[in-house]
Amino acid sequence: MKAFCHKPVMLDEVIEGLALKDGGIYFDGTVGGGGHSFAILSGNKTVRLIATDKDDEAIAAASERLKDFKNRFRIYKSDYKDFTKVFDAENIGLVDGALLDFGISSHQIDTEERGFSYLKDGAPLDMRMDTQSPLTAEVVVNEYQESQLKRILKEYGEERFAPNIAANIIKSRNKERIRTCGELRAIVENSYPARLKGVACARQTFQAIRIEVNHELDGLKECVIELARRLKPHGRICILTFHSLEDRIVKQAFKQLNEECVCPKSFPVCVCGKKKELEIITKKPLVASAEEMITNTRSKCAKLRIAEKI
Repeated sequence: MKAFCHKPVMLDEVIEGLALKDGGIYFDGTVGGGGHSFAILSGNKTVRLIATDKDDEAIAAASERLKDFKNRFRIYKSDYKDFTKVFDAENIGLVDGALLDFGISSHQIDTEERGFSYLKDGAPLDMRMDTQSPLTAEVVVNEYQESQLKRILKEYGEERFAPNIAANIIKSRNKERIRTCGELRAIVENSYPARLKGVACARQTFQAIRIEVNHELDGLKECVIELARRLKPHGRICILTFHSLEDRIVKQAFKQLNEECVCPKSFPVCVCGKKKELEIITKKPLVASAEEMITNTRSKCAKLRIAEKI
């Protein structure tokens, strides 16, 4: 297996944001190569960490990297959205901190057979985080209806040429099944006006299909809200997002938990009984330093939001 290489984004900001407590229990819902988890466990010798990931290669890499912390660390193959099952398995009620990093890892992008990158011409259309999942990018591209493709490209990719791309995918697959990243990229390029054509124009389409394949946005807001509610008082939640759709959802979830009363302003007294549950630490999301953006280019679009349980 190719070595799992991934440089964690905004590492110092995440560790500072979590404000590690002695004897605390922490949850890393997207462990990846274990970079953030390693910093949590090495940053305080008394903390315990529970982690999840859907990617078998990430789990293997993180398990190896964190083997010296085996008495304070456990990882589960699971979607972070199923954290309640993991907490139950560990007999955990509340945690002192939680981290979600929604970035795709360097390893996933660079491993051609995973099919995440529009730059890998011969790569199969796969894009699965969990390689045991039956839904692949090839299935989406070749079996979804035109209306479904157009919706996905618009909603998940914010792709303004979605109608053209969807129509051209249908035309192409009617001749022959679309199987590689290079074939899909060529279709996208040919769907753009000549003045805008270029390799990078496929980025939004690939993002949209990846989100669909992995159900990345399904239940995301609900998960953030429920995870925040499983924090101990003064526990911190840190969330790293890498595109506007994720960031918007996290912002909305934090705002909902930060609101005290949602009664109409015309009501003389509060009847909803809603109490503020979170204090938002980052009124505006943190971004990577200029130096990090140079040394780790995948940090350029990262946004970090932090909140604290009341």
